[in-house]
Amino acid sequence: MTPADRDRGYSYRLSIRQLQMSDTRVPARPAQVRDWFELVLKDQLALGRPDNVQIVFGRKVTSRTPGRFHTRVIAHGVEPQLQAHYKHSKVKQYFKEGRALRTETTINDPHDFGVGRTLDATNWLALTRIGRETNERLLSAQLASCQCAPDSTTLHQVVSPSTQDGLPAPAMRFGDERVMALLTSLCSYRHLFAGLTNKSLRDLVAGLIPGYTPRQMTYDLRRLRRKGLIRRVHGSQAYELTDHGRRIAVFFTKTYTRILNPSLAELDPTLPDEIAQRSPLARAWRAFEHATDARIAAARLTT
Repeated sequence: MTPADRDRGYSYRLSIRQLQMSDTRVPARPAQVRDWFELVLKDQLALGRPDNVQIVFGRKVTSRTPGRFHTRVIAHGVEPQLQAHYKHSKVKQYFKEGRALRTETTINDPHDFGVGRTLDATNWLALTRIGRETNERLLSAQLASCQCAPDSTTLHQVVSPSTQDGLPAPAMRFGDERVMALLTSLCSYRHLFAGLTNKSLRDLVAGLIPGYTPRQMTYDLRRLRRKGLIRRVHGSQAYELTDHGRRIAVFFTKTYTRILNPSLAELDPTLPDEIAQRSPLARAWRAFEHATDARIAAARLTT
């Protein structure tokens, strides 16, 4: 700009187009961490519900690229990548060069988080804090999923009626359809970015229970808060999941979807024998039933 331009009050103002905050952790035993990350991918396909888990081939795939693209097996030279999106921003995680676990939050529009686009100290510090905290929340959520089993006292407090600050906290019964839908929805990665609200959580629960109402959501938010599973974000109508809440949500969801339901299906007496023989649990259960029936017959309890 010329001196005359400056005299008229014109000046430059830089804006933030994109900001990326990364967290790279190099373990002493990369193979073990890679195995852990691949288990995390499997976990979050069912629990975290990220927008996509993609396989990166190092090639650009467009609508003109011939062939049918789908994932069958993760082979040598193919890196699994976990991505979760929020508005124009995203967090992704992958195992970098076979040696390091890398977590990256990319903010493409500061307005997604209520931060201005002008490059100044206030906006810069706010965005770097958001990026750093998002990376930490993702890692914390994944670690909590690996050690989620509560002690008996904690479990009893959740599934039984209790009180919090003198106020009643209704029971959250394991296996109850509404409770399971609610806790499954709490596992969503969406909440890692901007917390959760009545509407954002209600939309997830309503996808599992048709007809779920705002009034029911208000009641459920109240009991989640009194059970210590969520807490209100100061100065807003949003909530955030506590560490205790994530562990309980993951424990209930994993136990219900990966142990109880599959096991009951395998123990179904109408399950065809050719299918039952492929299940160690079903084979053991049928052997137990046959042995019990034989003992009853030997005792002459039936004719």
